[in-house]
Amino acid sequence: MKDRPILYLAIAEMLIWACIYYSFPALLLHWERSLGWSRADLTGAITLAVFASAFCSPLYGRLIDSGHGAQMMTGASILGGICMVLLALVEQLWQFYVLWGVLGVCMAGAMYEPCFALITRARGADARRAIIFVTLVAGFAGTVSFPVAHVIADALGWRSAVIVFGLIAIVIVAPIMWLGASGVERAGRPLDLHDPVPGPGRHAHLRSLVFWCLAIGFALGAVMHGITLHHLLPILDERNVHPEVAVLAISFIGPMQVAGRLAMMAAARHVSNHGIAVACFGLMAMSIVFLIGAGATPVLLVGFVILFGGAYGMVSIVRPVIARELLGERRFGAKSGALALVYLAGSAAAPYLGSLGWGLGGYDFVLPGLIALAACGLGLYLVAQRAAARRQFG
Repeated sequence: MKDRPILYLAIAEMLIWACIYYSFPALLLHWERSLGWSRADLTGAITLAVFASAFCSPLYGRLIDSGHGAQMMTGASILGGICMVLLALVEQLWQFYVLWGVLGVCMAGAMYEPCFALITRARGADARRAIIFVTLVAGFAGTVSFPVAHVIADALGWRSAVIVFGLIAIVIVAPIMWLGASGVERAGRPLDLHDPVPGPGRHAHLRSLVFWCLAIGFALGAVMHGITLHHLLPILDERNVHPEVAVLAISFIGPMQVAGRLAMMAAARHVSNHGIAVACFGLMAMSIVFLIGAGATPVLLVGFVILFGGAYGMVSIVRPVIARELLGERRFGAKSGALALVYLAGSAAAPYLGSLGWGLGGYDFVLPGLIALAACGLGLYLVAQRAAARRQFG
């Protein structure tokens, strides 16, 4: 590839997602069995991490705007690796929470949001193609994380697995992240990010029905995705799916995300962004129907992986495109940041909400609830679409 900085960033993003974010669902059952903590207690840690990530994102955005993106992303990768190594020493729940809280800060500084902000700042209108390439490569993060965690944890224990992930982040990810981020910054051009509109006009979107329906609608999708992903191994374990089959299935979700993005690109000329968004909600709901039946009919697990991975792969690209269409381009950075905060809050709450639902009625109670979330998310999105159309033509 001629654009080496983007290639480096893509590889770094794939590995940092594998080493930090996906390590949590990959090792959840090992932690539960080894440490004796409840599933709700454990998943509260990743909830804390994603909340920390959400609240740190505005600060990191300012660092990127001031030209310190490469240092920030590299430093976050190193700190994240150190925290993963320190997880191997954990004996108390509060230690687990402290480390995952710091890991959330690292997520905000090293994962998709800062990466895409860095590329957009440097390349302006030419950023879209580079961002899509990064998502295509990074979509294989789960494919890397789950088998590696499974093999090492079964052979040497989960403490060895987190040490390996930490060393990968420090020794491999950090240098590649530096090469990619610094290369993008050097080759880019500074953008004028000053918003000429002062005062309350900056936040007018917060009083918009379109904004809130869109924000909550997509956030419900994030809740659905987060619950499913973080609880998938326990869900399949409860349905007596063989552990190796379960790991194989979850490892293919990443490639299916990539396949979904490629399918969306191929169909872009024939299907509107609105049609793709509606399809995403519908396919995610259908995937849960397949997952419910996978215990009795294991072949349905294949359908679940294809639909769930493909739909969510399309969401990650169509979400900002739809937001720009419905909310307009003026002061889009502020609108996008506010949408991201609501979306990340949904992602953060998802693992813990899934644990609470499991405590109330098991996964037989949780799974139909996921279908209801998809239906509500679709309904809110359609309300936003209609309200935006009325505003435009009314």
